[in-house]
Amino acid sequence: MPERTPGGVVPWAEVDRIPGWLTRAQAELLQAVVRSVHPGPARVLEVGAHQGRSTCALAGARRDVVVTTIDPFVRTRRYAGPAVRGLLAAHLARLGVEDRVTVLATTSAQARRGWTGEVDVLHVDGKHDYWTVTDDLRWAEHVVAGGAVLVHDAFSSIGVTLALLRHVLPGRTLAYRGRTGSMARFVVTAPSTADRARMLAELPWWVRNVGVKVLLRLHLRPVARLLGHTGADDPY
Repeated sequence: MPERTPGGVVPWAEVDRIPGWLTRAQAELLQAVVRSVHPGPARVLEVGAHQGRSTCALAGARRDVVVTTIDPFVRTRRYAGPAVRGLLAAHLARLGVEDRVTVLATTSAQARRGWTGEVDVLHVDGKHDYWTVTDDLRWAEHVVAGGAVLVHDAFSSIGVTLALLRHVLPGRTLAYRGRTGSMARFVVTAPSTADRARMLAELPWWVRNVGVKVLLRLHLRPVARLLGHTGADDPY
């Protein structure tokens, strides 16, 4: 088991050994938000676990955290399906945080039907199509006033961004507080005009990211570099 810092915090070097697309800055944001929760157990709900890169970052933020992570572990072109659940369990055990995490192997919608508890921190990183993200955002109804909602691949994925623009931008319960890479941070409170303006100001960056993705799929990496993107991975 890797050594931990005081307070049961798992260091980034251990989280980084888990495959996934969460950056170090985004992991540090997740942990900072969890550590900012009032004294007592920090209640975290995550949609989309995959192999547990973000799950372990959340569970490794502090000793008194209770994480519920939801993933149906279905097989797709990009994901290995049920086998991923075993990898998730192995990573939780290796980092010694398995006692802090409950894994629900079901869809977000099915889990929410029977959910009654409150949540301090919500992390949404499930399927990225508009309809799924729209449904996943309904978990925000369970987040306490002043709690945090973090959405990965915001202003990067078309489906995620359209769902945010349609349901959050004109809404009355989530205020935009900025982003770390493609991870957008919202607070459960009534948004101001300035909050909405800050969210709209991200649209040029979104258009740039969609353009980068198109260029990468056309194998035009040199052109993508002109937009400031290096590497073969999508902008996260």
